[in-house]
Amino acid sequence: MTEIPEKDAVEKGRKLFAQPCDFVLAAAAAAQFPPGKMPEIAFIGRSNVGKSSLINALVGRKNLARASNTPGRTQQIVFFNLGQRLMLADLPGYGYAKTPLEEKARWMDLVESYLMNRPQLKCICLLFDGRHGAKDNDVDMMRFLDRAGVIYQIVLTKIDQARKGDADIHARAAAELAAQHPAARSDILRISAEKHQGFEELRALLAGFALPA
Repeated sequence: MTEIPEKDAVEKGRKLFAQPCDFVLAAAAAAQFPPGKMPEIAFIGRSNVGKSSLINALVGRKNLARASNTPGRTQQIVFFNLGQRLMLADLPGYGYAKTPLEEKARWMDLVESYLMNRPQLKCICLLFDGRHGAKDNDVDMMRFLDRAGVIYQIVLTKIDQARKGDADIHARAAAELAAQHPAARSDILRISAEKHQGFEELRALLAGFALPA
């Protein structure tokens, strides 16, 4: 279910994510997206799925990406420059029930503008909570990403917190979902930011989209 990367891909991933990673800007509108042609990787998922923790662990920084204390309140796309070779984009979380309708509409406008009109975007990491598996709005997001036509990788987060056997069940269900969606990669990655599990595979994948060293 999870492809094992070759040793050279793992090494490329390690070297890339050992490079400095710097905050670029937080965009609240499409006009604020950074210019340039550097390839981008976006991270998207439900509120509290662990996007910020994942990004911090990927680049070996504790507080580079900061989570909002209130779920559903971060309504900006935050960009980070990884070694002048890859841009990382942290998208606002979706699915928080108490988010006002006006804010949800702004979220949709911002995210749709980014996902549908960003030629630099090479791959999306779609995060599912490994404790609970895919929810209805995760499947809705898969349909939207299919329409956007950008390849996406399903990543199960917080697998160290899942009950025994649940991570396997959710991974199999995610793989079955991926098989039904044309833009989804077939393999499913399992991640624990706390235990630092699964990062070699994810780094190796993302390094394949970066500019050459």
